[in-house]
Amino acid sequence: MSETATSPVPESGRIPVDFWFDPMCPWAWITSRWVLEVVELRDIEVRWHIMSLAVLNENKGDELPTSHREMIAAKSWPSVRVVTAAWQKYGADVLGPLYTALGTRIHDNGEGPTREAIAGALADAGLPAELIEYAGQQDFEFDAELRASHQEGIEKVGQDVGIPVIALPGPDGEQIAFFGPVVTPAPKGEEAARLWDGAVAVASVPGFYEIKRTRTRGPVFG
Repeated sequence: MSETATSPVPESGRIPVDFWFDPMCPWAWITSRWVLEVVELRDIEVRWHIMSLAVLNENKGDELPTSHREMIAAKSWPSVRVVTAAWQKYGADVLGPLYTALGTRIHDNGEGPTREAIAGALADAGLPAELIEYAGQQDFEFDAELRASHQEGIEKVGQDVGIPVIALPGPDGEQIAFFGPVVTPAPKGEEAARLWDGAVAVASVPGFYEIKRTRTRGPVFG
C-alpha cells in the first residue's frame, strides 16, 4: 500500500509533497518533472499517488460526449491498472521510478500509452514483465485500491478539478491541495524554485482558491 497523504513527515525530515498522477495525462507529466526539479532545490520529498482520468470522467454525464469518455477510458485504463498492480504487489517505492519510465516513453519519446510502451517501461523500471497482463484485465483485481487512491486526491480538492493534484503542508500543519500547477514546458533551475515558492505562498493563505487563464500552448515535453 502507498503512504496516504495523512502519513507523518518522512524520516528524512524533508517537507512531504503528495502528488496524484495518471500516467497518460501530459499535463501531470510536465508538472511532475517540475516537482522533481524542485526536489534538488528545496527541502521537499515527493510521495506518489494514483489518480485515473477514466474514473474522473466516468460520471461526467452530459458534460462530455460519450465517445470522448470512451476514448479517455480506453487510453487511461491500461497504464493506470499496471501502475496500481505494481504498487499493490511491490510497494509505494516503485511508483516514482515506474511513472518516470512510463512518462518518458508515453510522452517524451512519443510512443503513446500503448501496450508496447507499458511493457518497455516495466523493463526500464526493473519490474516483472508479467505485470503487463493487468493492462487488459477488465475485472481489475485492484480496482478498489485504485479508486480509493483516486478518491483521496479528489477529497482534498473537490470535484471540479483535473489531474495532477498536489498537496503540501499549509500554515497550520494541515495539507493544502491544488489542481496543477498547469505549466509548459517544465521550469528548470531558479524558475522552478520560484514557481514552487509561489505555490507555498498561496498555500499559506487560508482563503485562497484559484488563479487561472486560458491555455494558449499545448504540452511541451523533454
